[in-house]
Amino acid sequence: MPSSRIPNYRWFVVFLVFIATTINYLDRQIIGLLKPILENEFSWSETDFAHIVMAFTAAYAVGLLLSGWFIDKVGSKIGYAVMIVIWSVAGMLHALARSALGFGLARVGLGIGEAGNYPAGMKTVAEWFPKKERGLATGLFNAGTSIGVVVAVLLVPFILRTYGWPDVFWITGALGFVWLVAWWIFYEVPSRQHRLSAVERDYILAGQELPDENQTASVSWARLFAYPQTWVLIVGKGLIDPIYWFFLFWLPSYFSAMFALDLKKPSWELMLIYLATTLGSIGGGYLSSQLIKRGWPTLKARKTALLAFAVIELSVISLQFATNVWTAVGLLSLAVAVHQAWATNVFTLGSDLFPKQAVSSAVGIGGMAGAVGGILFPMLVGSLLDRYRAEGNLSGGYNVLFTICGFTYLIAWGIIHLLTRSMRPIAVEQNG
Repeated sequence: MPSSRIPNYRWFVVFLVFIATTINYLDRQIIGLLKPILENEFSWSETDFAHIVMAFTAAYAVGLLLSGWFIDKVGSKIGYAVMIVIWSVAGMLHALARSALGFGLARVGLGIGEAGNYPAGMKTVAEWFPKKERGLATGLFNAGTSIGVVVAVLLVPFILRTYGWPDVFWITGALGFVWLVAWWIFYEVPSRQHRLSAVERDYILAGQELPDENQTASVSWARLFAYPQTWVLIVGKGLIDPIYWFFLFWLPSYFSAMFALDLKKPSWELMLIYLATTLGSIGGGYLSSQLIKRGWPTLKARKTALLAFAVIELSVISLQFATNVWTAVGLLSLAVAVHQAWATNVFTLGSDLFPKQAVSSAVGIGGMAGAVGGILFPMLVGSLLDRYRAEGNLSGGYNVLFTICGFTYLIAWGIIHLLTRSMRPIAVEQNG
């Protein structure tokens, strides 16, 4: 019925994906916020915690590879629903863990489920947006990464004071099932969404490479490795994602150790840092989208934005000279904001370079590369910090890590530039 049509429904769809991403990062960040408490209760070393992080990232790597294929196979509606059920149940099971091994096993389940968020989210954006709006749409839903962490910073201390650390996992894990109800009621692909007006449907389809998204045929992810386009995502995610996970999982401990931050109270310092990622996520997508609207070729716009962000990220190296907490907050706010601006444009490249029926698989492969890097980098982080701590110079370990973080973005951009000098979107054949 005409009265059931909702104007600009595509932006409501992005809002749903934003909420899912918020819950995703809320569940993910809890272990970092509880790290000092759990370390004391279970006598963990930095290496023990690194192993727990590695369990998550290893499962995340496998989950990205499988979830991309699975979501392309069954479609975004069912695929997203299955993934959030898996990660919500796994999140709640953390409450039963009583050892580093137990937490590691719970993180495996969380990693497998949470891996589906970005492949499903990018497939949804590809289904619902013309190319000229995808950067902004991706930036908006990617802002959920920072909001989720901010919610965690606010919510975790409250639950700790009122209940205890196991209840943190029970309560936050249950939020995914609330979202699931809304997703099942309100989401459908454009061709089957009765709330979508004909005008908006035509607008969406006019800016896409395929006339409709009424298919769920899978694409062989193994074949995707033969394309240089896939390696753009592998490099853009594989070298950079581990840096953000370092920021995500170790910053609470960094501020606790360097500036005596009390993590049983809401931390304005951490909230400001993670809120800055919202500006970076939205601003990064807006920048490249505006360049495209002004007539720039899509790939040139994305690469120009990535270069600007890589140069700005060098500022994180100066963190070693920070002498007070607010200087550190300012530098880290800039660093994480720039990271999210980078991530938004790399994700959007997936929808630029691949047809819709291959987006989830391609993004899954790129995300898997990021997770593999996330397995290796915590090994360096844990061993480095343990060594410097034993020498009585923990800040020196962090200084080395921040220097590595600063230079990696330019290295990644240089490789991406070489891979894309004469690149165009590809057509991927579907499996029979």
